[in-house]
Amino acid sequence: MITRDDIRGLAEFQSGDDSNSAVSFYFQPAKPHNRSHREGSILAKDVVRNALREAGEDGKQDVKNDGARTDLRRMLELAGSWQGTQSRAKAVFACSSRNFWREFDLPAQLAGTQIFVNRRFHLKPLMVLLGTHPRLGVAVFDRRRARFFDLHFDELTEREGLFHSLPRRGRGDGFAGYDGGHAQRRVNDEALHHFKNLAAHLKQAQEKGNFDYLVIGSSESNWHELQSHLHPYVAKAVLGHFPVNVAGVSHDQLCAQAERTLRKSLDQRRDQVMKQVLRQAKGNHRGVTGLRRVLRSLEMGEVQTLLLGENYSSHAVECVACGHLDAHMVRYCPLCGRGTRELEDVCEAIVPAAIRHDIELYYVTDDPEFDRVGNIAALLRYRADQRTNGIGAAS
Repeated sequence: MITRDDIRGLAEFQSGDDSNSAVSFYFQPAKPHNRSHREGSILAKDVVRNALREAGEDGKQDVKNDGARTDLRRMLELAGSWQGTQSRAKAVFACSSRNFWREFDLPAQLAGTQIFVNRRFHLKPLMVLLGTHPRLGVAVFDRRRARFFDLHFDELTEREGLFHSLPRRGRGDGFAGYDGGHAQRRVNDEALHHFKNLAAHLKQAQEKGNFDYLVIGSSESNWHELQSHLHPYVAKAVLGHFPVNVAGVSHDQLCAQAERTLRKSLDQRRDQVMKQVLRQAKGNHRGVTGLRRVLRSLEMGEVQTLLLGENYSSHAVECVACGHLDAHMVRYCPLCGRGTRELEDVCEAIVPAAIRHDIELYYVTDDPEFDRVGNIAALLRYRADQRTNGIGAAS
């Protein structure tokens, strides 16, 4: 399973020279049409062979591509071993010149089988998938039990739960119900301690980094009781609540409920951020649209949330020395004067930068209003050119 550290390591990787020796291979298993179940493997091998031809398999091109050809031939052998039993998608990242090879299993939800050869790893397909599958914690509970689950991609794993036995006595205990009130108060006190322990457990799990977001399952009354004990950071991570029977719920039911709650929350958050960005950009406040303005804000460290069209792509140039990105196709860097190299897709540089700087990233699909502003926008933490103390202008 791919981790946050894995993603950051991929984002920080560069081949280290002028050659395109970083290879990114995404394999999406195909739906079988016959008993051989070899369609996916055949397609994958065809994609790799095309990449080998482009990299100069005949050896007539630059020897700097030797490393990429070595990795591609290894990937060709790997693709040949994927038969009909391969039900999960694959992501392979390799650079033999840096002795780098990583393989990851993914849900079979990629756009297709693709391969990329560049100076950096191509992370956009991976980030599209991860953006819709964050690490999700699921907690289901009643007044005496609590069960905890981790849901990442399509894998649900149960952690150790909490169990608290409540006293058996209730109302009506004792002569003429004399002790009933005391017993009921004891029951309520025991339940209160259970909810506090549950809240503390969730806080510890969040501090350990067990989840990015949290979904709660319980009765409506128990949920309201727990809410008052949640730490503010935990409460902020809660995406929603759904009714559930703790003892009788199955893993499939939990997955379906949690996925439904997650999809609804992420869609609402994306739409809310997009409207906020467009509104702020029109007022010349904490929002910018268009590639040139977004690149400038990224370089200034202003960006809090980045929005990209799902199929967005644009040419740009990158300085070979300082890494400056420019939407104008200039031959020399306007900052340091060194030469620039052309980027066929500026997302090759933008997406790793967003990962390295912990920038929230959303992909927008088929939105006419977003299309009109160039399919790229950013919500800013601040505007350096609008700071009144002059620090932003000086920097």
